[in-house]
Amino acid sequence: MLERLKSLFGLSELSDEQFERQRQELVKKTPVPVIWLFGKTGSGKSSIVRYLTGESRATIGNGYRPETKRSDQYEFPSSDQPIIRFIDTRGLGESGYDPSEDISAFDKKAHVVLVVARAMDHALAEIVTPLKAIRASRPTRPVVLALTCLHEAYPLQQHPDPDPFQLHDWMNKTSNGFEVATGSEASSVPAASSEIPPELLRSIREQQDRFSGLVDRIVPIDLTLPEEGFTNSEFGGSRLKQTLIEVLPEACRQVILHLDDVQKSLADLTAQKAIPIIIRYSSLAASAAAAPLPWIDIPVVMGLQSRLIYVLADLYGQKMNAELLSQMAGAAAGRLAIRFAVKAPLKMIPILGQTANVAMAFAYTYSLGKACCWYFGEVRKGATPSSEELNRVWSEQLSAATNIWQNERRGADENASM
Repeated sequence: MLERLKSLFGLSELSDEQFERQRQELVKKTPVPVIWLFGKTGSGKSSIVRYLTGESRATIGNGYRPETKRSDQYEFPSSDQPIIRFIDTRGLGESGYDPSEDISAFDKKAHVVLVVARAMDHALAEIVTPLKAIRASRPTRPVVLALTCLHEAYPLQQHPDPDPFQLHDWMNKTSNGFEVATGSEASSVPAASSEIPPELLRSIREQQDRFSGLVDRIVPIDLTLPEEGFTNSEFGGSRLKQTLIEVLPEACRQVILHLDDVQKSLADLTAQKAIPIIIRYSSLAASAAAAPLPWIDIPVVMGLQSRLIYVLADLYGQKMNAELLSQMAGAAAGRLAIRFAVKAPLKMIPILGQTANVAMAFAYTYSLGKACCWYFGEVRKGATPSSEELNRVWSEQLSAATNIWQNERRGADENASM
């Protein structure tokens, strides 16, 4: 059966030892996305985690565990199979807080620093001072400033509608806007008082000056609980998610892109264990697809997919047989090999080729995993799905995964052209 699998996936010349060595190298290159939350208590950090993960406030609160003397770590969906990590600095404002311990612990781990501050809070010396040290320790790491609780500037009112901070307005210069210093880039926000409440506009300008040179992006958001009475309780949430997608490394941003789907999938108890595994293997496949030379990544990506099928079968308590193996592996090999053969020459085109291949490898592996979960779930119920049904489900999952990436690219291209 193993030889049949190797033949289907074109792995005859790749020994188990060679594959395992390559897999270990990919593991080193494919860390779990780590977001370093940096803000005062009550600034809205937990609301951001809740929005991104879909977890309840109680679950998040109970999920944090001490990481250093003055910081906590939260892993979603679980600590044994995390797909994303949040580090929360809780020592800010305490007497004698020194960021050196956190810098030593997180400097190489964190992919992005997410500074969280209430838009109307201007007593932020305890944030700015240590942030300077964090910025200096690794100037190339992106730093995003999330300005929260916007409604404090317009009490007893709903949020402006339409949203004046739409991404294309916020991230590009306009003749009527003011520039927000963001290091190597500059952003703008429409300055018309009819679009943004005047008090909020003045406050954001002050925050712009305060964090000049310390942050790369400034994102205004207001995430509230439904009982607080706002028509839009996730005001600016999609804007924050889009910003994280843009600043994170390519393999990591795929995880953020699929968080909505992950939230829905976690409703099933078995999927709570399966989804992190699928994300992990998909991320490894994306890292393999980022190889600079055409075609050499194909055996590794296909090998990862074959291992994923076995792991999921075991998780669902199903034994693999030759017919099922041929059905799944053959479809996977055929689809992926053809697409990679077509796409491989794109690797000669910097950025574009790598981005397309990374997204494709992630989408194919992710959708294969989701289709396997459906299949094994049906078998566990006593059903015997046909190959046509499996292909239909996989096609639906692949279409959904591909659309997620295409929509993100389309949005990024539109922003870049404005």
